[in-house]
Amino acid sequence: MSEERADDEILDLDATGQAAAVARGDLSPIEVVEASIRRAESVNPTLNSVIHEFYDEASEQASGDLPDGPFRGVPFLFKDLGACLAGQPLHTGSRVLKELGFRAPLDTTLGLRFKGSGLVTIGKTNTPEFGILPTTEPTAYGPTRNPWDLERSPGGSSGGSGAAVAARIVPVAHANDGGGSIRIPASVNGLVGLKPSRARVSQAPYVGDSMSGLVSEFVLTRSVRDAAAMLDLAHGPEPGDPYAAPPPERPYGEEAGADPGALHVAVLLDSLTGDAVAPEVAEAVQAVAGTLEGLGHTVSNPAMPLEGQEEELFQTFITRWAAGVAETTATVQIVAGRELGPDDMEPLTWALTERGRDESGADYLHAVNRHQFLARIVAGLYQGGIDLVMTPTITQLPQPLGTYDDGGPDPMAPMQTARELAGFTGIFNATGQPAISLPLAWSANGLPIGIQFVAPIWREDLLLRVAAQMEEALPWTDRRPQLVADDGPDDA
Repeated sequence: MSEERADDEILDLDATGQAAAVARGDLSPIEVVEASIRRAESVNPTLNSVIHEFYDEASEQASGDLPDGPFRGVPFLFKDLGACLAGQPLHTGSRVLKELGFRAPLDTTLGLRFKGSGLVTIGKTNTPEFGILPTTEPTAYGPTRNPWDLERSPGGSSGGSGAAVAARIVPVAHANDGGGSIRIPASVNGLVGLKPSRARVSQAPYVGDSMSGLVSEFVLTRSVRDAAAMLDLAHGPEPGDPYAAPPPERPYGEEAGADPGALHVAVLLDSLTGDAVAPEVAEAVQAVAGTLEGLGHTVSNPAMPLEGQEEELFQTFITRWAAGVAETTATVQIVAGRELGPDDMEPLTWALTERGRDESGADYLHAVNRHQFLARIVAGLYQGGIDLVMTPTITQLPQPLGTYDDGGPDPMAPMQTARELAGFTGIFNATGQPAISLPLAWSANGLPIGIQFVAPIWREDLLLRVAAQMEEALPWTDRRPQLVADDGPDDA
C-alpha cells in the first residue's frame, strides 16, 4: 500500500476514530500527526488554509508524552483569531500584527482545554482581518480557497479552518462565530458547524463576552459525534466570567445517537433580513423537510413576527460589530505603540472602526437592548410549541472569490453583501441560541449546501440528537472534495 493511500485511511477517520485507533495501539500519535502534516504539505500550497506551520514542534510533541485525554494524538489547527496558546503567532488577519510578529502572551482557557485533551496542534489557519467577513481573503495572507471549487470562497471568518477540515488535513479545527463564522464555513465546505449557546464556552482570560455576547468559540468537525465530544471538553465557565450557561444534564457525547422523539420543526425559507434565497438552496431545504417528516417529525411554516424590522435589525447588528472592530483597533494600537490609520488596515476595517468611534454608548446600548427584545420574541416561538427551527444556513451557494472587494467608492458595501448571504445566521448570535449547520444537501454541480437547525437557548442536547439522526438518514462522510479524492486503483 502506498504512503498516500495509507494516509487517506488515517485521515478519512474523524477525530473520534483517530483517537480510538491510537488508544487501541493500531496507530501511534506520530503516525497520525505525520500523515496530517504530509496532507498539509500536499494541499496547502493550493488552499492557503494553514498560515502558521508548527510541523516540527507537532512531530516532537507526538513523539513524546501527550496528555491522556479523549483526543490523544489527534492533529489539530487553531484559527488565527480567538482561542490560542501562549507563544503562538496571533495576527487576526492584520498586516500590523503580522509585521510586528506578534505572539499571544497568555494561554486561553479553551486553548488549554484543547491541549489537555491530547490534541496536537500542527498550525494556525487563515482568517479575514479581525474576523469581519464571511469570506477569508485578508490582504495580510491572501485568499484561502474552497477545496470543493478552488475559484470559490471557503466562507469566513473561520474559512481557513473550514478548508483544512474539508481537505482532511485535520479532522477538527478551532473556529468562532459572531455572525455565522462557524456555520457559514461549515455550509460551504460540507462540514458540521455547531455554534454553542451564549456563554457555553468560556473566552477567558482575554474576553468576558465579546461584543456583549455575539461571539461563541468552538470548532468545525466532519461528524456529529466529534462535535458532541468536543463540546464535552470545551464547555464550562471560568472564575471571572460575566455569566455562564447552565451545565448540561448529562454528557453531550450521550446525546449524539439518542432518540430525539417526535418533534415540531418550523421551517423558515424567508430570510430574516428580507433577502432572497437561491432556488437551489430553497429546494434543498424543502427536500430535507420531507426527510424530517419521513422520520416522524411534524413540519410547519410559521411566519416570523419580524416584518418591517429587518433594516433596524441589520443596522443595530452593524452598530455592535462596528463597536467591536473599533475596540479591536484600539487594542492593536496598544500592541503597536502608535495610532493606526487607514493605511494600516483594509478599507472596510477602517470604515467600521470610524463608525464604531462615531456612535455613542447610548447607540450601542440601544442595539443590545433591541437584540435582547428580539431574543424574547424568538423564545416565544418555542414556548408556543415549536421544538426546533430549520433554515438554510446561507441564502446562496458558495460564492466566488472576490465577492467582498472593498476597494470601491463605498468601503462598507461588503457588509451589505454579507447581509444578503447571512440572513439566517447573525440573528441567532443576537438571540444567543445554539445553532448547527449540517451538510445535508448538494448542488447540481456538487457543491455543499448547509442546512441550519436552531434550538431553544441552552438546548445543544436537542440539536445533537437531531443532527445525529439526520447524519444517519442523509450521510455525508463518504463525500470528499476532488482535491483529495482517491479515485485510483488500490495499489496495495
